[in-house]
Amino acid sequence: MLGSAFKKLLPDAIYISSKDYDLRDRNQVNEMYATHKPEYVIHLASRVGGVLANMQNLGDFYFDNIMMNTNVLDAAKEHKVKKVLSCLSTCVYPDKVSYPLTENQIHNGPPHSSNYTYAYTKRMIDIQSRAYREQFGCNFISMSPNNLFGEHDNFDLEDSHVIPAMIRKIYEAKQAGEDVTMWGDGAPLREFTYIDDICSISLFLLEVYDDPEPINVGTTGERTIKEIAEKIASYFNFEGNIVWDIYKPKGQHRKPSDNSKLLELGWKEENYTDFDKALQKTCKWFEDNYPNIRGVK
Repeated sequence: MLGSAFKKLLPDAIYISSKDYDLRDRNQVNEMYATHKPEYVIHLASRVGGVLANMQNLGDFYFDNIMMNTNVLDAAKEHKVKKVLSCLSTCVYPDKVSYPLTENQIHNGPPHSSNYTYAYTKRMIDIQSRAYREQFGCNFISMSPNNLFGEHDNFDLEDSHVIPAMIRKIYEAKQAGEDVTMWGDGAPLREFTYIDDICSISLFLLEVYDDPEPINVGTTGERTIKEIAEKIASYFNFEGNIVWDIYKPKGQHRKPSDNSKLLELGWKEENYTDFDKALQKTCKWFEDNYPNIRGVK
């Protein structure tokens, strides 16, 4: 998803996917750096998923992500890359924490149990980046977005995130003339940032940010899962019922973030895409491209 969005901003950059190299394999990662000789790297690779995928694949999520992160950063050091920007997530924050989430709280306690192995691997990007900066002088920085969404997302119902999962469920329920069932009670609160904004922020940080501490980059403003489901239903003119299965896990209740450090650097609140417009664009893209979409076909 993010790679597709970046191509609109940087069409001439080098894009690497899992089809090109297995980033869990140190030899393949070294080959990648030796072949392409990058000066700047934006490290977005990860194995991700929603609540169910995280809970069912704790060990796999840990191994795949810790190996990718370790190899990408260590090889960047060996090949003398000028700067690396890595992507964390607000899931790195402790489950019991003071709100809003500020960058100095990342390591103050364990993350939420529903995705703790993924969260710890993301925390280790921060640790590895700091260690390499101190020992080897590497300019490795990291950003922490909140929940991302947009075109080219993963719409697989087993391992997608909440917005793409709801878009697909509601769209297909409408086509079938059926009600739709969602997990939990719809009460959890989340912040969401449109993918195009994260791409612009990434380039902004490559220019102006050189500090060792991670920086929150997502837009603030919480919305309930129920509210978003209703917005999607309205866009698709869905006339069925939205049924909430309270016996299914719903994840962490809330995790509001503080993006004041980003704003102090010069990023403007008005630079973020309006949530409703971004959600409509994502729904339209899904409708126009269904079923030839990642996770569907």
